[in-house]
Amino acid sequence: MSSTTGQFIGLALRLAVAMAGTYLSVRMMMKMLDPSREAKEEAKKKVAAILQNIDLPRDVEMNEYEMRIAAMLVPPQNGIDWADIGGCDNLINELRQRLVLPLQLMQSNARQTSLLSPSKGILLHGPPGCGKTLMARAVAKAVDARFIELDIAVLTDKWYGESQKLVSALFSFARKVEPTIIFIDEIDTFLRDRQSSDNETTSMMKAQFMTQWDGFTNSDAQVVVMGATNCPGSIDAAIYRRMPMRFCVPLPDMQSRLQILKVILKDEYVDELNLEEIAQHADGLSGSDLKEVCRTAALRRLSHNFDTHNRIGEVVIRQQDLIDSVDHFRGHSRYTHFFESRLD
Repeated sequence: MSSTTGQFIGLALRLAVAMAGTYLSVRMMMKMLDPSREAKEEAKKKVAAILQNIDLPRDVEMNEYEMRIAAMLVPPQNGIDWADIGGCDNLINELRQRLVLPLQLMQSNARQTSLLSPSKGILLHGPPGCGKTLMARAVAKAVDARFIELDIAVLTDKWYGESQKLVSALFSFARKVEPTIIFIDEIDTFLRDRQSSDNETTSMMKAQFMTQWDGFTNSDAQVVVMGATNCPGSIDAAIYRRMPMRFCVPLPDMQSRLQILKVILKDEYVDELNLEEIAQHADGLSGSDLKEVCRTAALRRLSHNFDTHNRIGEVVIRQQDLIDSVDHFRGHSRYTHFFESRLD
């Protein structure tokens, strides 16, 4: 009897060990076969690093999809002040009046009419390199909001239903850490005109995005979707309607170019410069173009110093360096046609 009992107990133990081993093996296999495993692990590492610099609510809980969204948070130290944006004074004042003040009023919890509620959809449009992303970051810093710079590639998942879950996580996470600005650069590539040629996953993701967005439009949620585009006419009409507050960010005029040059060169070693002449000479260039011009001027001076003295010394940017850099930038073969078309 005791022998039979011992055999039964031994068999039960072996069976339990075998079942545990099978369970762990299946778990490990499923984990290894998960196509999003690397993305999830990378998101966890990135979130852990970001959370050290971002003061999130202590009680915030995130699921695996919200963790991937949290990895797109921009740390506060990467924020932009209005003073860091050269030019666009009229646009900055308009953004302050029509967007920043209503958001600050909502955060104050003061009684207000619904007419003062901030718009939940903002569109910044204009030529490339004119500061649309900088504007969005400056708004976020002005209202002390979290800034999610949406990476569309994160939302596109080849497994059925995963993209919709990530879109839902985008808005649920934004609500948990509000006030939040969701920024979509090149929004026309993601939310362009819907066509019959769109695949089912893309169509469902767009529909889910609009459904989630509508859920915030008539609520007291402090979540704003901001988009930037060079081609506003390519945006889906339903999305365009959801972004009633639209701002054109144009190419800088003479005075704006002068301010941009002052911002770029304020901490650089420079000789006596006539920035008005340089700004006049740089007619038609965008803010990012001007930054590239200044970088090229610094490299030209560095090369000149090395060729002349056979050593790398202090780089002091001079007037002629900037003038020559503008001419070089304009004369670039791949840029000439585009530059002329922007002036027409």
